[in-house]
Amino acid sequence: MKSRHTISITVDNEAGVLSRISGLFSARDFNIESLNVAETQEPGTSRITLVTTGDEAIIQQIIKRFNNMVNVIKVVDMTELDRVEREMVLIKVDAKADSKAEILRIADIFRAKVVDVSPRSYTFEVTGDEQKLQAFIELQRPFGIKEIARTGTVAMSRAGKKSK
Repeated sequence: MKSRHTISITVDNEAGVLSRISGLFSARDFNIESLNVAETQEPGTSRITLVTTGDEAIIQQIIKRFNNMVNVIKVVDMTELDRVEREMVLIKVDAKADSKAEILRIADIFRAKVVDVSPRSYTFEVTGDEQKLQAFIELQRPFGIKEIARTGTVAMSRAGKKSK
């Protein structure tokens, strides 16, 4: 049965590592739904957080392949772990005079930050889990979404619970 997996991969911060990791997915005709890469607290290392959907056996096979790769330090399937997951979206909404108050009211409910204002639009920054971001987007859709830019998911095990 296919299920959604959040996988954290700590790697040496070197050219070509991300390409080899994404190559494993394309070779198996798997889609990476979300991807985030950034340096960690350790100089010279990066964390890749990716989200994919697939059969458990195939996901475990891919994780084993990751563990055998040069430049891969640690791989954790965070799916079953107690974790914090967040994403960020920038969304530019058409702001007609008669809808500005309602647009801002919805933004306030979601604790969205106004990061840019023009006479014809508002740009918001919203942070949260995928469901929160989708709900915000759907509530803004009737006003007219001009543009969306979205980060990939980032995840970390909860306080006091180290990643395996």
